[in-house]
Amino acid sequence: MAAADAMKTTVEQFTASSNQAFKDAVEKTLGALNDVNSYSKSNLEALIASVTAATKGAETLGAQAMAYSKKSVEDQVAAAKSLAAAKSIQEVVELQTSFAKSALEAYMAEVGKMSETVAASVKDSMKPINERVTAAVERLQAAR
Repeated sequence: MAAADAMKTTVEQFTASSNQAFKDAVEKTLGALNDVNSYSKSNLEALIASVTAATKGAETLGAQAMAYSKKSVEDQVAAAKSLAAAKSIQEVVELQTSFAKSALEAYMAEVGKMSETVAASVKDSMKPINERVTAAVERLQAAR
């Protein structure tokens, strides 16, 4: 009977140890899944913030392009009227030269302005993603 009691005790200890190990493994897995879900949620939020910033930049760029186009057409109409009212070939050449110079200067200024808008938009849209990459690198380094 002593052997049977010893065997029963051994089986009970083994069962208890197995149950505890299984419970610990499940809790650890659930904790890891929670971490992954939290991390994925943060990544999704960063992606949404990035797309929102890019959309805002595109809207700003579109508004700038429309304003420039409108002003450019107005300037061209005014130049055409001036050219039509010119009294001599010399005056036409001077008006055309002046218009070409001012149109080129306005274009170059607009290109610079749009370049700044694009650069700011890219910077703003990449910021949330860069923060997530930094967090991932820090997490990997901490895990080492």
